[in-house]
Amino acid sequence: MVDRTPPHLDVKRPLIRGVLQDIETARALLDHAMKRALGTRRLRSPAVMMGVPADATLAERDALIAVARDVGLRRVRLVPEPLAAAAGAELPYDRPGGTMIVECGAGTTEVAVLSLSGLCLSRSVRTGGAALDQAIADHLHAQHKFLVGEQTAERIKLEHVARRDDAAAGGATVLAKGLSLTSRRPATIEVALAELDEVVDRHATLIVTAVLDALNATPPELSQDIHDRGIVLTGGAATSWIRRRVSEASGVRVSIAEAPLHCVARGLQHLLCAAA
Repeated sequence: MVDRTPPHLDVKRPLIRGVLQDIETARALLDHAMKRALGTRRLRSPAVMMGVPADATLAERDALIAVARDVGLRRVRLVPEPLAAAAGAELPYDRPGGTMIVECGAGTTEVAVLSLSGLCLSRSVRTGGAALDQAIADHLHAQHKFLVGEQTAERIKLEHVARRDDAAAGGATVLAKGLSLTSRRPATIEVALAELDEVVDRHATLIVTAVLDALNATPPELSQDIHDRGIVLTGGAATSWIRRRVSEASGVRVSIAEAPLHCVARGLQHLLCAAA
């Protein structure tokens, strides 16, 4: 529906940059989810776990709990998303040893060092996959006088990463379909992958800086554990481009978790079952 709605309809998002922004939309989404999960008749309020950014303020946490209570949820526990992602990726976060995870979400990227089921330290960058999509759209607008929508920008991002993993791609290009501001007509243009490298790299640099900052602040014993175990990327915006950049800058082995998009959700499910 994004960019395809008539004037009387709006696509709204309850979360922006990882925190609650639209209370009414969040309330409607939670109500819909609870009805789908439990039906309209509930004998008692279920136990609920919700993921939140590790650096979420008290006001942001309270707002989320308030919305949950508005739809009849009373037993709500908020879990830092890096911790949930580590559980979903089946990392040894509950053992006495350092585990570093980089949760690359749509609105925020979080770097955390975990040990004994707790956050030893964390760094957050309020930018993610959605910001990179917008950066690609802005680049095409500025350099080619060409407008693309959110979904097209995301497709270009994913195709760029996939093609860059192919060593034979060389000087390949990616097709972008949108509106030419020159002719004021729908059009298709070819954009060189090399042209997009700088846009993607600026985004990756912010994440690399956060990782290096976290590594510099990590105690020596935990640093040794991270060196031995490596760094794990999770989240829908975890790409091979970011993996390479973090590995090159830190000198530490970096891997992407299996099904990274679903790590937080799977982790919350695991923690909820363990607490039952």
